[in-house]
Amino acid sequence: MKLTTLPSEFQRALPILEKIKVAGFEAYFVGGSVRDAILGRPIHDVDIATSSYPEETKQIFPRTVDIGIEHGTVLVLADDDEYEVTTFRTEDVYVDYRRPSGVTFVRSLDEDLLRRDFTVNAFALDETGTVVDLFGGLMDLDNRLLRAVGVPAERFQEDALRIMRGFRFVASLGFTLEPATFGAMAELAPLLEKISVERVFIEFDKLLTAPFWQAGLTSLIASCAYDFLPDMAEKGAELETLRDDFANGYQFTSSEQAWAALLLALNIRDVKPFLKKWKTSNDFQKAVDQLVSAYRERLSAEPSRQLVYRYGKDCLLLVEDLRQAKGLSSQPALIQQLDEELPIHSKQDMAITGRDLIQDFGLTPGPQLGDILDELERSIVAGEVGNEREEVWEWVITKL
Repeated sequence: MKLTTLPSEFQRALPILEKIKVAGFEAYFVGGSVRDAILGRPIHDVDIATSSYPEETKQIFPRTVDIGIEHGTVLVLADDDEYEVTTFRTEDVYVDYRRPSGVTFVRSLDEDLLRRDFTVNAFALDETGTVVDLFGGLMDLDNRLLRAVGVPAERFQEDALRIMRGFRFVASLGFTLEPATFGAMAELAPLLEKISVERVFIEFDKLLTAPFWQAGLTSLIASCAYDFLPDMAEKGAELETLRDDFANGYQFTSSEQAWAALLLALNIRDVKPFLKKWKTSNDFQKAVDQLVSAYRERLSAEPSRQLVYRYGKDCLLLVEDLRQAKGLSSQPALIQQLDEELPIHSKQDMAITGRDLIQDFGLTPGPQLGDILDELERSIVAGEVGNEREEVWEWVITKL
């Protein structure tokens, strides 16, 4: 197969390939970017593989960075762009189901492509637009099939994260897993417990936020791989609920929203401890916790000023989006209106501060001061007290 037109991302990188070839070596575009070019999908990272060894690559280009030179990767800086250029390599025995004990640099593209995970990720593309396909990946693209390169069990024993990557590719591409590939993924799913939680989170997060996440989740459920994910053992029925609660084709708008929907389906009450096991950031935990709490509160409460003030417009709009997708009543316009009506959006917007009360009324820090400020905040939000200094002052006097 030959591409009639190289995508602009590849055209910008052509000088890199040409310089390597002028120096007497082979060079190709490789990996997912080639697959996406064939499918007409947006291209993100452009990766280059070459027969030149790292030190030889560094001699070709004046500006390089050693970002993974022990594995053959050199970052080449060209104008405003940068490209990872990796030497053809084979990999030694995998000792931890994730990383090889070592790599061996080779001059053969064929040997390099043998170590790839799935056939649709094992393409190479030369400067003329000719696609190198050694494993029937083009036919698999036509059949929308996800197939492991070579013996599936070997690929997943080498790197067990490929199991989650397989489910993620189903979710992002809408492909079907080839039976032998799926069988190996299901059989070797226990190896996921040996992979760092951070890496598993990245793949699961990409699955949940992908266009075909329901298909990816269906494959994950069928494999029972969830039994080996943090705090998700025996949660197959709950995951089916997550999948089936939403209209087919619905897509989450953010990771926070997707994980909130997941935790609601799993009926997780303590959000932060659950997400800590997934090694997520404090900010992420807080955002998801807010969404889950707001969603649960909306089950029994209509939108109000206090609700919008407490959770914020952006959070509640995400909640309304979830409600609409589940077939529940949704009032985004009302939430927008209530937000515009709010006299303040945080305690910092209040006309007076605790320091003012201490200085002007002789109050001391403590429960009484806190109670007055909390009540004043609620009253301003409800519109019972105007947020002007004189009106607030009069209100405070009545409380003393």
